[in-house]
Amino acid sequence: MSYPRCRHCGAEMPMTLVDLGLSAVANSYVPMDKAGEPEPKYPLHVRVCESCWLVQVDEDVPPAKIFNETYAYFSSFSDSWLAHARAYADRMAERLHLGPGSLVIEIASNDGYLLKNFVAKGIPVLGVEPSGSVAAAAEKIGVPTLVEFFGEAVAKRLHDEGRRPDLICSANVLAHVPDINDFVAGVAALLTADAVYTVEFPHLLRLIEEVQFDTIYHEHYSYLSLLAVERIFAANGLRVFDVEELPTHGGSLRVFACRTGASHTEGPGLAKVRADEKAAKLDRPEGYAGFSEKVEAVRDGLMSFLENARAQGKRVAAYGAAAKGNTLLNYCRIGPDLVEYCVDRNPAKQDTLLPGSRIPVFDVEELRKRQPDFVLILPWNLKAEVIRQLADLRAGGTRFVTAVPSISVTA
Repeated sequence: MSYPRCRHCGAEMPMTLVDLGLSAVANSYVPMDKAGEPEPKYPLHVRVCESCWLVQVDEDVPPAKIFNETYAYFSSFSDSWLAHARAYADRMAERLHLGPGSLVIEIASNDGYLLKNFVAKGIPVLGVEPSGSVAAAAEKIGVPTLVEFFGEAVAKRLHDEGRRPDLICSANVLAHVPDINDFVAGVAALLTADAVYTVEFPHLLRLIEEVQFDTIYHEHYSYLSLLAVERIFAANGLRVFDVEELPTHGGSLRVFACRTGASHTEGPGLAKVRADEKAAKLDRPEGYAGFSEKVEAVRDGLMSFLENARAQGKRVAAYGAAAKGNTLLNYCRIGPDLVEYCVDRNPAKQDTLLPGSRIPVFDVEELRKRQPDFVLILPWNLKAEVIRQLADLRAGGTRFVTAVPSISVTA
């Protein structure tokens, strides 16, 4: 029997982390007038490469089917994420002594949510973003944006044009690229001297320990550990010299890298995360065993809660038309019979149907009109922010629910 091959090292991958079955593409929201039309679904099966320990989906959905003119994820609708971006810009400007003669390039710059902070400091920037919808929003706020998929060819062209970034950054993009070697080789081609690349990604260790299976969806081709990232970077001429642990997205890493021969010395965070991953056995099959059973337990707990609520005549709505929520709903086969509707602050998602589950999405004010008994917070990483936003509903008796890593109800 033959198995899928690793997107980094090419080894066969017989080991399964979890198989979530067929699922719609998580950010492909369905227009209301197309409610009767079928939508494509693809396997969502995650495997572990026992050669380089890169965890990855075993079947790719072509990027153009995900990151296109209708792509509906805009970073600027999360207050906490905007604050995170501002703090990053402040720190990096100080740490790297960035000024008017510098250049910051962000890969997958979305709607300019991050680069606008450097623009405000008078630091030149360039965004590289494949989705025209969000790139247009970035241009409107003064963030020059190149609408392309980043890779080695684009990087070499920018280098030939004389672009010499002091900082290349990307947040939550390394997991989104099907050809991870081409992407990392592009970063290496664009870096010169002691220039720095920082990349943030949800930490695989947190995903496994806290059963964050809903962060698995088709636009996340890879699920990253420091162990795997160091190997991929080294194979493409980059060296990791520091790591910071972040609370974002349920637990992320910010990795600092440079060209192999650059002068940066190792920071203390690197040894700490290496040790944590070794203790969790991420370099052995045992570190990945039993995850599927934990995922099934989350599904069973959520279904029991929703079915009991329906039996008692309670009304349940959802907050946040997040990609992770769509994975959860599709895996659990939840529809409008259990969750009546969803709300979201992003106008691009409002008046649509969630992919797969076909639950309708409205403006947040719909919650205040209908006063549900429970609000299922799909982006559980924003739970505190959401509850603060809806303090009036809480005062009126609405309770808030999260499903990962297990059912939790906040009165």
